[in-house]
Amino acid sequence: MLNKMRVLIKEEQGQGLSEYGLVLAGVVVVVAAAVILLQAEITTLFTNILP
Repeated sequence: MLNKMRVLIKEEQGQGLSEYGLVLAGVVVVVAAAVILLQAEITTLFTNILP
């Protein structure tokens, strides 16, 4: 039983998925900040495009 627990602790397969999750979260934060900062310009752009 103790050996099985050691194998689970040393297993590193799940780390890749969590790293992708952190990268995705970082991208979401950057995109959200860009949308908030450029909100007026985006609104003007869509207002000018649509009649």
